[in-house]
Amino acid sequence: MKNVLVTGGNGFLAGYIIQNLLTQNYAVRATLRSLAKAEDVRQTLIANHVTNLEHLTFVQADLTQDGGWVTAMQDIDTVMSVAAPVFVNGETATDAMVNTATAGTLRILKAAVTAGVRRIVMTANLGAVGFSRLDRQGTVTEADWTTPEQPGLSPYEKSKLVAEQQAWKFAHQHPQIELVTVNAGAMLGPAFGQHISGSFGLVKRLLDGQITPNLTVNVVDVRDVAALHIDAMRTPIAADQRFLAVTDSAVTAQDILTLLTTQRPGLAPQLTHHLLPTWVVRSLAPFNQQIREVNLMMRINHHVSNQKARTVLHWQPLYSATDAILAAADSLTSHN
Repeated sequence: MKNVLVTGGNGFLAGYIIQNLLTQNYAVRATLRSLAKAEDVRQTLIANHVTNLEHLTFVQADLTQDGGWVTAMQDIDTVMSVAAPVFVNGETATDAMVNTATAGTLRILKAAVTAGVRRIVMTANLGAVGFSRLDRQGTVTEADWTTPEQPGLSPYEKSKLVAEQQAWKFAHQHPQIELVTVNAGAMLGPAFGQHISGSFGLVKRLLDGQITPNLTVNVVDVRDVAALHIDAMRTPIAADQRFLAVTDSAVTAQDILTLLTTQRPGLAPQLTHHLLPTWVVRSLAPFNQQIREVNLMMRINHHVSNQKARTVLHWQPLYSATDAILAAADSLTSHN
């Protein structure tokens, strides 16, 4: 039985990764910032009918602290570096995130090298890939990199970008480890217990009737992202490669509104009725950082390819953008 360490075991994506691993008979050790959260994680897994819970253990380790990581890595075969040391829903993003995210990522990699762990699968971000592709020609692939100085890039996206860049630099300096990154788009899908991702914000704004620009986003169902992490762990030739996790085509805020109106008609009265015109966003962008971030999102190339994951990892996503959006909306409404 292989032993897999999953960081941030109480998170949205981590819950589904743990579910996949246990179901496939791996032994899982999950890190938590506080072991007081362990019982909540276990109860959520029980509620989701996850089997083999006897193969799940917890260890206390915080990405902002050195303590606990030596213990966490003992006898581990693969590390799933899922947790982000920055960005909690509702908190304000700051430039300090960049240093914090990088330090947390390197802390995991250094501990893995010390423990002799071979493969590290790191959850990365689409924002690190295509947010400097302002041309609408061609396709965004794993070969693309966002520029850290890209105007309008949010501190959160920048933190994920710089952390991934430093992870690759470290991996190239330590060839005894095999780094794989899964660069996910906007993760939607059903909540795992009470946990969701920041990407739910767009759906929530529309459900709450708030003024929203007609953003285009590359979404992906969290269940497919979890499956891709397992594929990246088990495929030998995945070593030292990036993989994009997105659905086959992007969606707009208007697409989401139309979908919710037709498929969840009971929600129609509360939905946003008019989207903010693009020209308004562009005219206000010079005066507000958040609007600059929205403006960048509206300008980038959203033709993003998932063919590498399909070809190299034989990834077969089971959920469409429609599935992911409706599941997210259902979770938000059912959990109020």
